[in-house]
Amino acid sequence: MHPEILRELSAQHGRDLRDQASRMTAARVARRTLRRHTPATDEFVVPDIPDYVDGSFRTDEVPATTGHAA
Repeated sequence: MHPEILRELSAQHGRDLRDQASRMTAARVARRTLRRHTPATDEFVVPDIPDYVDGSFRTDEVPATTGHAA
């Protein structure tokens, strides 16, 4: 193979390796940052969801049925 082509292939491979190393370093820093800055409480508050299409909420307790009325 021609020496210029070999030199260019080697340079391209070096650039690819440096690019990959840079991306991996950025990912490592991002993971470390996320780990350090997680909130102390991991509580999830469920928002109120309307029971009906018009946005109203059910206020009385409806007993659950165990079977189908056939």
